[in-house]
Amino acid sequence: MRAVIVSREEAEKVRQKLLFEGALDKTRRLVKKSGLIEIPVKESFAKEGLTLVEQEEPRFYIPKKTPGDYLDILDIPDSERELLPAGWQILGDIIIVSLHEKLENQKAEIGKALLSLYPGCRTVLLDRGISGQMRQPEREVIAGRSTETIHIENGCSFKIDAMKLMYSKGNLAERKRMSGLGEGETVVDMFAGIGYFSIPMAVHSKPKKIFAIEINPVASGYLKENIKLNRVEDVIEPVEGDCAVVTPHGIADRVIMGYLDAHEYLKHGIRALSPGGIIHYHEAVPEAIERRPVERISAEAEKQGRDAKIINMRRIKKYSPGVWHVVVDARVD
Repeated sequence: MRAVIVSREEAEKVRQKLLFEGALDKTRRLVKKSGLIEIPVKESFAKEGLTLVEQEEPRFYIPKKTPGDYLDILDIPDSERELLPAGWQILGDIIIVSLHEKLENQKAEIGKALLSLYPGCRTVLLDRGISGQMRQPEREVIAGRSTETIHIENGCSFKIDAMKLMYSKGNLAERKRMSGLGEGETVVDMFAGIGYFSIPMAVHSKPKKIFAIEINPVASGYLKENIKLNRVEDVIEPVEGDCAVVTPHGIADRVIMGYLDAHEYLKHGIRALSPGGIIHYHEAVPEAIERRPVERISAEAEKQGRDAKIINMRRIKKYSPGVWHVVVDARVD
């Protein structure tokens, strides 16, 4: 079985790149050997510049189990066992799970079962969706106590209270993409949250300056903590307030608009750009009118006497039936 062999210092960077490219073999563990690290890759992988070896002693992950494996002692009818969740989210040491309403009376037992699956986790939250303009989660502790955690992703640390704030792991590829942009630039991150885009960009790309704007005081508090946690105080300037009021004008080489219902703020995002700057505009849009974000950017740029050139439009993930989370990259002259 094949593996890429690298130094310990290079290991995480190479692993993240292989993961992003779909070349990482997720069934095997990394192996430390003679001061080097063997990173398992798929058999079809071949790339110049990396040293490939045949692993003598591959180490495999234990196959993933389900709550059903730990619920045999419970009095749950077979018809309800079929309603058990097929998956859940792990954020730091917190498990977040959604349950069918018919299983609500078994939530405490299911929470304990999930903690049995993951000894490194300490709390299980029952997720009931999101509400409000600030997309606040509706959650309940069903096992454990503490809801604050530190989640590690792409070489960055994110402190968050999972009871009060959202963290979408479905946006991982986009966050990784953005972490490779912005070197030497002035960036405005509107709707910055806890630093979902600002932190990876500051850690990996070294922009000149990032103005990270967030109106939610809870999220803003964690944004400030995460800036210190990742030691990027010299790069990120947190700004607490409404993007319609505090977004600066004409200074940005790049603007990030990561909130999915931000079309009313688009004028402020474009106004923040210096000539030739790039905007990354996110929107939840029905398939039938998927070009709507492109049309909105072009129309708003024209209102301001500017010209928008669309660079790219990508689907990030399914938002709801018939609706996609998309992001449009555009250069505005």
